Amino acid sequence: MQERTFVILKPSCVNRGLMGEVIARFERKGLRLVQAKVKRVTEEEAKRLYSVHEGKPFFNDLIRVITSSRVMLMVWEGRDAVAVVRKLIGATDPVKAEPGTIRGDYGLDITDNLIHASDSRESYEREHRIFFTEEELNQ
Repeated sequence: MQERTFVILKPSCVNRGLMGEVIARFERKGLRLVQAKVKRVTEEEAKRLYSVHEGKPFFNDLIRVITSSRVMLMVWEGRDAVAVVRKLIGATDPVKAEPGTIRGDYGLDITDNLIHASDSRESYEREHRIFFTEEELNQ
């Protein structure tokens, strides 16, 4: 089933020059890039994005990391895109991520683990609206 998912290449991914590698992996898997932009996430956007983690001990670290430098925001489309992307990126903790996944191959830190991706269709619907307008996605 065709669906869309939302992905953020975090500051460490952008700063280490890994954007092309990540994009190439998604494209080789048959996903189609719908829209992308590079920007610095505001504190307000970060708090909305990570609102599900508010009150947890690592919440402030998530906000600090995602707002520390530029990120690449993307919407991808393809068959079972949410599940496909989650499998490609690997476990949240790079130490536990399988070799061959993005986090397993390149991740260094559990908080700044290179990449964020929607974990469900519902998350996609909430998350992409923080950063993209419907007009941007229908160009």
